[in-house]
Amino acid sequence: MISAIKRTFKGGIHPPYHKSFTSSKSIEVMPLPSRVVIPLQQHIGRISESIVQVGDNVLRGQPISKAAGPVSSPAHASISGTVTTIESFPHPLGQAVPSVVIESDGQDEGYQTYNYDDKYFDLSPEEMKTRITDAGITGMGGATFPTHVKLMPPAENPIDTVILNGAECEPYLTSDHRLMLEKAEDIIKGLRIIMKILGVKKGFVAIETNKPDAIAKFSDILKDDPDITVFSLEVKYPQGAEKQLIYAATRRRVPAGKLPMAVGCVVQNVGTAKAVYDAVAAQKPLIERVVTVTGAVKNPKNLLVRIGTAFKEVIDYCGGFSEEPGKVIMGGPMMGIAQFTLDVPVVKGSSGIVVLGRKEVVEIKPQECISCARCVDVCPMNLMPVLLVRYIGNCRWDLAKEAGIMNCMECGSCAFVCAADQNRMHSMRYGKFMIQELEKAEKK
Repeated sequence: MISAIKRTFKGGIHPPYHKSFTSSKSIEVMPLPSRVVIPLQQHIGRISESIVQVGDNVLRGQPISKAAGPVSSPAHASISGTVTTIESFPHPLGQAVPSVVIESDGQDEGYQTYNYDDKYFDLSPEEMKTRITDAGITGMGGATFPTHVKLMPPAENPIDTVILNGAECEPYLTSDHRLMLEKAEDIIKGLRIIMKILGVKKGFVAIETNKPDAIAKFSDILKDDPDITVFSLEVKYPQGAEKQLIYAATRRRVPAGKLPMAVGCVVQNVGTAKAVYDAVAAQKPLIERVVTVTGAVKNPKNLLVRIGTAFKEVIDYCGGFSEEPGKVIMGGPMMGIAQFTLDVPVVKGSSGIVVLGRKEVVEIKPQECISCARCVDVCPMNLMPVLLVRYIGNCRWDLAKEAGIMNCMECGSCAFVCAADQNRMHSMRYGKFMIQELEKAEKK
């Protein structure tokens, strides 16, 4: 089914999108890396526990760690070879994380044959969830929440709506766009699996209008489907954020401090839906993902990359830098993480590697706030950043919390429009961190 209404939310911004570098580039399979560094934490929750030892020979897709609790996820070998090291290595999120290093044997031999099970949809919801859990699937839009946890809502939060997120509102990134064009059938099958697990009859596929080819593709496939609706989203950042997407699709507002399940919704990224289909239909673990490599590189690409491949190796495969780099970011420039080394690995949440040239990274000299309230106008969470920043500057953590700072989604919209060039997102992150630390201290 197709919705003619263009959906959106209050607030938001329109940064330069720079998607033309790669929006027309088909997904290319990157050659096998000679070495991978696979972090044991590529998900929100407890770090997984290694189940291999140095010297072990492992096969592609073989589990190398097990979940360490309900909110945890296993990791798998993305290549076949020998485990050479198990120790802490730099992670794209900035910290050092225990990781398993595998040297390739060049054979890429599989742990098992991932044969298509043409009766996969006859599996029970519990059997489907088991396959998803065993495959180590996490949210591939960047949040990396273990997918199996999202598919187990408590009884007091019955789910009636599943929304597939194809917005991809971050500048530069096109990995989801290409996946929707090239793997639409698989994505829809993944959505149907998710709907069956949750017992849901109503599904949405939400795509921004700057991807008309993807909207047309899904609309054609689903034109006679009464249960799944394709609707177009206004091109606006952060249109792909969960709470904003839910409001655009259903007009339901997720209460402050609550998860989407509080209003009967589950949101999954299109890449996650594709991984769910692979896991349930072929028991294939999550060992690779599509990554947009763009910006100041000689040959921008959308690449299917094995988990654990070093950023440097990925950038080199794209011809290297086209100019002196000023910043390398995992994810998009709005909410992505700047890297201090190119020796970090591609992880399950690596939707993109964006290189900004030295000329694009300018030194900002903050001025005094002029109380123009632009930040208030664009805040998608209806906060007052101008007031929150003042509370933070005066260490009034109590007032900042009372004014809702913990609801800040750190989208960076306030910093983008600030007439005084203040890095308000940094202030908000600092304020949230201090409040959390004080609360921890009080508990002790």
